[in-house]
Amino acid sequence: MKKLFTIIIGLVMVGFTQAQTKVGNVTLPDVENFGDYELVLNGAGVREKLWIDLYAAGLYLQEKSSNAEAIIKADKPMSVKLHIVSSLINSKKMISAIEDGFENSTNGNVGPYRAKINQFIAFFKEEIKKGDIYDITYQPGKGVVSYKNGEEKGTVKGKDFKEALFGIWLSNRPADDDLKEGMLGK
Repeated sequence: MKKLFTIIIGLVMVGFTQAQTKVGNVTLPDVENFGDYELVLNGAGVREKLWIDLYAAGLYLQEKSSNAEAIIKADKPMSVKLHIVSSLINSKKMISAIEDGFENSTNGNVGPYRAKINQFIAFFKEEIKKGDIYDITYQPGKGVVSYKNGEEKGTVKGKDFKEALFGIWLSNRPADDDLKEGMLGK
């Protein structure tokens, strides 16, 4: 009986290890659940700047896609998981990167989104440490719901805001070209 129990535990552990994807030094789950939605890992990569890994990111969708524009425009549940891997990331630098990302994503037309960008930036004002995990989810009918280390930080309503936000990683001027390709599963 003891032997059978050990075999069952071993098989269960193998199942758990196969349900994850290694990205840089981070392991991302292959499936995530937010609200009423189950999402699958579409692709992942590492955001680098000056050869320094800043964060690992995974894009989660209901169905895999490599079409960035269709993903940005879709009114479907999706999520970006950011796993901070550098102690160089702090709140001030993250907020600056978010501002730059919206500037690029909207081709400099941030005016219509300013109030929502400010609301979103507030989710990053508390201290950020290496190992922190952010889940930035879009839940249709609810909006962009952000989590830090599993704790809900707040919601920003509007599909238009979601499009600008996901454009940070997937637009024609993404935060990182290699990361965009990885998130699209290419």
